[in-house]
Amino acid sequence: MTFAYGQEAVLDGVSVAVEPGEFVALVGPNGSGKSTLLRCLLGLLAPTAGAVRLFGVPPQSLGQRWRLGYVPQRPALARDLPATVEEVVAAGRLARTGWRRRFRAEDREEVEHAMSSVALLDLRRRRVSELSGGQQQRAFIAKALAGRPDLLVLDEPVAGIDAESQRRFRDSLTHLVEEHRSAVLLVSHELGAVAEDLDRVVVLRRGSVYFDGPPAELAATGVSLGVHRDDLPLWLEGLVAPGDVRH
Repeated sequence: MTFAYGQEAVLDGVSVAVEPGEFVALVGPNGSGKSTLLRCLLGLLAPTAGAVRLFGVPPQSLGQRWRLGYVPQRPALARDLPATVEEVVAAGRLARTGWRRRFRAEDREEVEHAMSSVALLDLRRRRVSELSGGQQQRAFIAKALAGRPDLLVLDEPVAGIDAESQRRFRDSLTHLVEEHRSAVLLVSHELGAVAEDLDRVVVLRRGSVYFDGPPAELAATGVSLGVHRDDLPLWLEGLVAPGDVRH
């Protein structure tokens, strides 16, 4: 697919597929097109050329919305939102179960498991508006996990989250992939917590796919999969030799 703002192409001939049970990371420097690619995937933007498909249909035509879970980088939150952590996480089940069906034991178990996955059980009765920014982000991650989506898209989900919560978060993602064959697309500058669990790393550079392959192949070029706020953009711009990478 290609996407352009006027005459300026932000994405040029990008082709990416994420299969069921696959854990894929999307990385690249600022301005590489990551955010635009996500917005096209979610149906917020229409490609200038080419096509986007979610489960075989255009994003706007997806009827079972629970199949797609999404955690934005900084979820919008009303300052005086009265909902507790547990209520916010439980809302993640509604897209799957519907508003009319009463919660069952399995729904409560999923909500419990999701809160445990991001270490929020002790804060379950607290209002989300009273939490720190990192704690709020964990609540929205748990909300997405509770819906047990077929595809979970996460945009910089671990920013501001402590190491223990990152470990729990990693365990919950691998459980989603391995036990439920869900697909995960993770956009992040920090891959250290999940580097060993990734199936593929997709690197965008100047609106095109520069690399798409196993993390070990990328690491073999000398690229660390840790924090990339500085070093990955340098590598992508050719200031650090990436070695023989597959385009």
